[in-house]
Amino acid sequence: MKTALVTGANKGIGLEVVKQLAQSGFFVYLGSRNLANGLSAAETLHTAGIFNVEAVQLDVTNDETVQAARRLIGEKTPILDVLINNAGISGGLPQSALGSPIDQFNAVYDTNLFGVVRVTQAFIDLLKRSPEPRIVNVTTAMASLNLAADSSSSSYHTKMAVYQSSKAALNMYTVNLAYELRDTPFKVNGVCPGWTQTDFTGHQGTSTVYQASQRIVKYALIEPDGPSGQFFSEEYFPAPATCPW
Repeated sequence: MKTALVTGANKGIGLEVVKQLAQSGFFVYLGSRNLANGLSAAETLHTAGIFNVEAVQLDVTNDETVQAARRLIGEKTPILDVLINNAGISGGLPQSALGSPIDQFNAVYDTNLFGVVRVTQAFIDLLKRSPEPRIVNVTTAMASLNLAADSSSSSYHTKMAVYQSSKAALNMYTVNLAYELRDTPFKVNGVCPGWTQTDFTGHQGTSTVYQASQRIVKYALIEPDGPSGQFFSEEYFPAPATCPW
């Protein structure tokens, strides 16, 4: 049975991604900053008859919990086939290029960028043992420099300096990671789930959690001839189109 790890997975898109991967035949490690919340989420899936899921405490901003999760998962499996870096925060409002304090930038970057780096580096050895390793970094079309700079766009005046810049940095990390792994079986992509009805958006949005998660899982399951180092936002740019950087 193939294995997967999903961060930030005790609710919302992350939990639905765990469910869909488990239903696709994976044994899924459900990463949760708060273990009690993770155990409760896993129990919800178990009650629904999905037993190939296990909760793991994993706070992407904390080196100790990341390394502890690596040791725990490494004791259970020698191979990790899929890593979904889903954990992320918005940083709250307001967000201003001139007015947001450095502490606000630090907190958001610690989760949205540095957390992805921590987890990816910690689990890369297990991923390298997979014949078809996949990494999906959950990003947003709001991180597109082209779209953000387009004054003709309907979203031009929607600006979140902290959140958008953290995800733009994540996109560049994704490009660099894919490049470093270009001569291997890895497929590494950034995927925007769309504007999704979750706690993150105040339950506003044009996509359901199910639809958003499908977009992410799609790139966890791509074939060996599939893309790598690309930026997908299929709510706004349906495949085979990619999102402008």
